[in-house]
Amino acid sequence: MLAVKRLLSTVVQACPLLSIKPTRGLVDEKLQIVVRNLRPKQAVTLHSVHQSEDKDFWEAFGHYVSDDNGTVTVAKDASLSGTYVGVEAMGLMWSLRPVPGSRTGLRFLKKDVLSPLVFHISMYDGHVSQGFTQHTPLESLVIERWYMAPGVQRIDIRERGVRGTLFIPPGPGPFPGVLDMWGGGGGLVEYRAALLATHGFASMALEYLTSGEFKKLKVDVNYFEMAYQILQNHPMVRRDRLALCGLSLGSYVTLFMVATSKIIQPQCCVCISGSHVPPVKTSFYEILLDMKNITVKYFNIKTHPYLLSLVCMYVFAHNEVLYNMQVGQITCPVLLMVGGDDQSWPTLESAEDMEQIMEKAGNRHLLQVHIYPGAGHLIEPPYSPHHRATNFSLQGSKDKVLMLWGGQAKPHADAQEDSWEKTVAFLQQQLYHATPQVKL
Repeated sequence: MLAVKRLLSTVVQACPLLSIKPTRGLVDEKLQIVVRNLRPKQAVTLHSVHQSEDKDFWEAFGHYVSDDNGTVTVAKDASLSGTYVGVEAMGLMWSLRPVPGSRTGLRFLKKDVLSPLVFHISMYDGHVSQGFTQHTPLESLVIERWYMAPGVQRIDIRERGVRGTLFIPPGPGPFPGVLDMWGGGGGLVEYRAALLATHGFASMALEYLTSGEFKKLKVDVNYFEMAYQILQNHPMVRRDRLALCGLSLGSYVTLFMVATSKIIQPQCCVCISGSHVPPVKTSFYEILLDMKNITVKYFNIKTHPYLLSLVCMYVFAHNEVLYNMQVGQITCPVLLMVGGDDQSWPTLESAEDMEQIMEKAGNRHLLQVHIYPGAGHLIEPPYSPHHRATNFSLQGSKDKVLMLWGGQAKPHADAQEDSWEKTVAFLQQQLYHATPQVKL
């Protein structure tokens, strides 16, 4: 009987063990992944797979060799090859890519923030690079990654023609507020606002471009001012502690509003991959219609697969339908973050121009600029997969093109992690710790 117990103990000790902490956490939390009970110098593969809401599969994997104790610690040990190399604690997240044979031009998006991102993390013997479904893993675990922390409230906003979603942090409140705007892809994108609420900000994701009947609305200055007032007047929001946050076209909207609006007077704003030079006419919807018209006028979709990036560069270079806003009139702190390899819009040149304009105007001290070499246009919350190019629907048209965003996976991942830390720290400093500015 004693011999049997010893034998069973030896067998248990010999079984490889995969440990992941946390198994249920936030998307901006780092994972602690450790493999134990391997043979010394054993080759293993760690593999992550996720099925999106559109039923597409995404995967990432790294090849490791255990140490003399039969252990692999992902945060300390280097991946020798795979979708990422080197010591990368979150490589199984940020290096995700569509599995071979997937549709082209996919983008990793979370639409329903009330449910988690679910990942299957598996460990395989040897260095496996393909055909994972045909191999039996040594062990597998399922983990959840959430944009919403427990206790965050999600509130639909349908008021005065404004459409959006407000996320309220847990606790008694009221909280500082953030008006969150995405880019020209349109629709209601909630996941960044949900994550900001998790960090203590009452965040309102604003919809201002989409297909269908909404495009007929007059989305002009008044629309954004109404959205700002809705957020400002909510009982769970501190009306004197507000910020604007924008990505791409949302950044342009942010800069235009803080430079010109008498109603939108935030404590600060965050601009990601933004520019101060798109055209403005009677409505912001016309920005993308102008881009579509230039597309038809100068380019052939069939011969220019990365069409929209070429259009944007052409507009900037030739000053066509171009309007240079007066950023010298901005009176609140601005955090501007751009990718050095942005292929979608000349944000790097725009940042340099903004610096010069604000220097002459005497408000350069309000502008913080962070340039990320090797990063592209789509700088998202940390550990999101990198997209060099994805499908993009032209507003007001049935045409769909590949949008070239730019960037390389590793530097882009580093930019997303650093920019998110800077964003949260900036908002905390300006909205929680800074003295409210007196507005004239």
